Amino acid sequence: MTDRIVIVGNGMAGTRLAGELSARGGDRKVTVLGAEPHRAYNRILLSTLLTGAIGEPEVQLTEVAGHGVDLRTGVRVTAIDREDRTVRTDRGDQIHYDHLVLATGSRSVVPPLTGLTGGELPDRVVSFRTLDDCRRILAVADRAHRVLVLGGGLLGLEAARGLAGRGLEVTVVHPVPYLMERQLDPAAAAVLAGTLAGLGVTTQLAVPATAVLAGPRGVRLELADGRSLDADLLVLACGVRPDTALATAADLAVRQGVLVDDRLRTNDQRISAIGDCAQHGETLTGLVAPAWAQARVLAQLLSGADPSARYRPRPVVTRLKTAGIDLAAMGDPGDGPGEELTFTDPAAGTYARLRINHERLTAAILLGDNPSVGTVIQLFDRGQPVPSDRRSLLLGRAPGPGSAEPASTPALMPAAATVCHCNNVNKGTLVESWRRGARTVDEVVAATRAGTGCGSCRDAVAGIVDWLSTVESVEVGR
Repeated sequence: MTDRIVIVGNGMAGTRLAGELSARGGDRKVTVLGAEPHRAYNRILLSTLLTGAIGEPEVQLTEVAGHGVDLRTGVRVTAIDREDRTVRTDRGDQIHYDHLVLATGSRSVVPPLTGLTGGELPDRVVSFRTLDDCRRILAVADRAHRVLVLGGGLLGLEAARGLAGRGLEVTVVHPVPYLMERQLDPAAAAVLAGTLAGLGVTTQLAVPATAVLAGPRGVRLELADGRSLDADLLVLACGVRPDTALATAADLAVRQGVLVDDRLRTNDQRISAIGDCAQHGETLTGLVAPAWAQARVLAQLLSGADPSARYRPRPVVTRLKTAGIDLAAMGDPGDGPGEELTFTDPAAGTYARLRINHERLTAAILLGDNPSVGTVIQLFDRGQPVPSDRRSLLLGRAPGPGSAEPASTPALMPAAATVCHCNNVNKGTLVESWRRGARTVDEVVAATRAGTGCGSCRDAVAGIVDWLSTVESVEVGR
């Protein structure tokens, strides 16, 4: 069994791994080295922090390090010595390891525009990735009126919606003809743009930016078509890249991310990588659910609890669920084999598209209020046969058997229905936590971790807790 485990990175992946190892007990020392000076936090909630709906305490992760975990914040690892099995830090420390875990995450992409190539970003230009980024954005936003967001992907739209929630005029500039092109088709993106416009976010599409002019009084974004846009603040949300600098310097195998196998091992058997910095096969994660799944598998291996544990990627579901927007996208948004079903109601901000091949759901986009979203995610995630009544999925006419929505009849949900996809928590686990004494939503969340990821399942958890409080006895189910 590994005695000394060093985790480089105190983000969502590294923190979860430390918590998983601590919960499994054993005689080992776990050292977590985090470059950021503060406690770990949930970066999924940063856009909500921008709105002012929550404060920094609500963003902090509640993982308890526990016995045997040495957490050091504000410490940057500068080098890895694979021969001596040590890491060096910017404080001059040399820390020995029996097993090293890289959870270094990713870094914001700064586009090579004129005015942004000097290293440090100018005043009034801020990337959107970290808690410190949020703090800088809010420091300017408190005295701002107009904001530009460069990037119309998931991260950019989260930032835009958050700032619009503060009453600011927000414009999203995106070089592609439609928003979220990796997850959406043009029709869905057009409906989304209309929904955003109603929420105070305008869009400028199919126009690349060419230069940034920033000064003490504002910032100007020059566009390729000759126009320019003026604002008080420019937020960069142009994507992220895995932080592989340490791995590359240590001569570990790196492609886009640090290459790992099914055991999350690199080409050095004593070094693993998880989270945003890791590349499993051809896949980068970039989302919290795969990172937490990797942390769970690696904890099972390092603790000896399950030497046969292997990481198996699950189908990715992208959720954008913020005030006024409910979006779920899964599978390839392009064309593919099978039957296509679509429904569009731009006035209501509703769009639904399903692709079904051999009675299996291979892709879906659901935008707006659709009660079947939980069922659709379940079918996609598990590869189960779709019901014969396709309209019930497309239009949400009736909740399906695996729905994780806060339905009026949680008793009808099977125990295996996944409620929290970030943490892979099903209804049966929630019921079991109730049986063990959890009686409030907060207690159930603390016992199961449901709702601690993106938060989109919080209403479903509350609905199940309400149901449990009204029944005399509970059968896990079905």
